Amino acid sequence: MLVPNFPECSHPLVKSLFHYSDQELLTLFQRHPDAGQYFTAIFCRYSPIVYTLIRHSARSPVQADYLFAITWKHIYHELGGLDLYAATSPGATPQSGLSLQSWLINVTAVCINGADLPAVESIHYSLKDASPPLWCYTEQALDQLPPVQRLMIVMAQTFHWSETRIAAYLQAEGESISPGEVKTQLQDGYQKLEAALPADIRAIYLEKKGLSQQRKPNTDPVPLESGLE
Repeated sequence: MLVPNFPECSHPLVKSLFHYSDQELLTLFQRHPDAGQYFTAIFCRYSPIVYTLIRHSARSPVQADYLFAITWKHIYHELGGLDLYAATSPGATPQSGLSLQSWLINVTAVCINGADLPAVESIHYSLKDASPPLWCYTEQALDQLPPVQRLMIVMAQTFHWSETRIAAYLQAEGESISPGEVKTQLQDGYQKLEAALPADIRAIYLEKKGLSQQRKPNTDPVPLESGLE
């Protein structure tokens, strides 16, 4: 079984962090929430282990990639409050603390056992389009956009709808908007989305292209009937 190659692991910003210990990377991640390089470095260090565990449990490569992505999304949200010493037992010392690798394996096992994987044809995520760190930070940036603009981007990037189809859908939902206005809103939305990403994430993943050229990965598409809520 081949583990996917992630180009970000060779980026100078990420490679410069390889000498840090797991605990140092975790501390840097928690102290600098506006930076993405520390989570990316943790991802590069442990993605082979996580992917290997997941690939053996999934029925298809597409489902494995989907589960791999949502597992790293879960890891991303949990890392912010993780205390490896407290996770072991009260009064734990640095020598007796749970290792980050053990914690990641445990979290991966929980995600594998609790996963309710959809059918392959229902999965819109592609590991080739964007690896989990970019997806995590893009999702975070999307949350900062106005709801209608966010919905337009999801329809354009995830479902590949044209401006005309997006305008027709929004008009049916009571929005007065033309295809030309949709195009303008999308361009503005991409600029806002890119600006909302951490600067180092832009440097690592978008150095030579913007988000409008990067398919936005979405493992849990917004239901269109409730997208304007």
